[in-house]
Amino acid sequence: MSTAATVSFVPYRFLATTARLLLFLLRARAVLVLALLVLLFSVMAPSFFTANNMTILAKHVALSAILAIGMTFVILTGGIDLSVGSIAGLGGMILGYLLTQGLSIAGTTHYPPLFVAVLITLALCGCVGLVNGWLITKAGVAPFIATLGTLYIARGAALLISNGKTFPNLSSNPIGRNTGFPAFGQSFFLGLPSPVWMMLLLYAVAVLIAIGTPLGRQIYAIGGNERAAHLAGIRVQRVKVFTYLASSLCAGLVGLIIAAQLEAAHPATGESFELNAIAAVVLGGTSLMGGRGSVTGSLIGACVIGVLADGLVMLGVSEFWQMVIKGTVIVLAVAIDQMQSRIQLRILPLLLACKSREAE
Repeated sequence: MSTAATVSFVPYRFLATTARLLLFLLRARAVLVLALLVLLFSVMAPSFFTANNMTILAKHVALSAILAIGMTFVILTGGIDLSVGSIAGLGGMILGYLLTQGLSIAGTTHYPPLFVAVLITLALCGCVGLVNGWLITKAGVAPFIATLGTLYIARGAALLISNGKTFPNLSSNPIGRNTGFPAFGQSFFLGLPSPVWMMLLLYAVAVLIAIGTPLGRQIYAIGGNERAAHLAGIRVQRVKVFTYLASSLCAGLVGLIIAAQLEAAHPATGESFELNAIAAVVLGGTSLMGGRGSVTGSLIGACVIGVLADGLVMLGVSEFWQMVIKGTVIVLAVAIDQMQSRIQLRILPLLLACKSREAE
């Protein structure tokens, strides 16, 4: 390469390096925000890094992360699930009913074992996900409308189960037998709360599905171009139904964990949880248009939401201001995601030009 060519190549190389740095900062925004929040709250709230607060924070993050894991698959296909909060409330109420009211069979009331009650609860919550999937894939209802409808249906069902009342004392059933249910959300193993272990297990399974199975690649393909995925032989409807089923099962699990922690089931459990889940997924870099994102990013996004909420409480910020701040975070996250997409489209030709000049 001549001296003149080298001189003319320098600006391209500088611009390409700057572009790569900008893209890296945008893609790593969740990690950067998390580090900034941890540093900020550590300085402003000295008790933030105490063992007790870290345990509480880990439990809160685990709940948001479990919801975000299921929501990630839905959003990767270009969909949305607004019903997860109501499904969490419904799950807690179903289990509370099974443990305290039992099942009437042939005129006799039977109280199922905890394992059976949990399976029944998750199965019924999964049915809501199947309904969501059917409405979207078969009936042609837009995901926003379909899941908004099931949001109200699930919440109404949770209220109907107990006529709006709470199922208290889930640690024992009416015949005086210990259910062992509180341990589901309150126990510790190797120093970590059980919800954290559940979250880590689900995270490992979700990552395996997303990057190590044909199903994961199909989910990304549908989000990238649904029509092309269909022409490529992907069973789009089945894959979409799976994502809504996974999201509902995760929501049902969260409902069980909360009921176990409180030792009671309340029909209002899970209100606005869908907002935290969507915020975590978007903060983690998953595009609302589908086809781009990761489960790991959603986990980091859940950590951001959890740290932000916990830190604001420790600083004594009003609950009303907390809602304003969370809403602002969601809007900014979506705006930054759109900005990242536009920047990538503009930068790609520059990077390709730089590579071609390097090859000369």
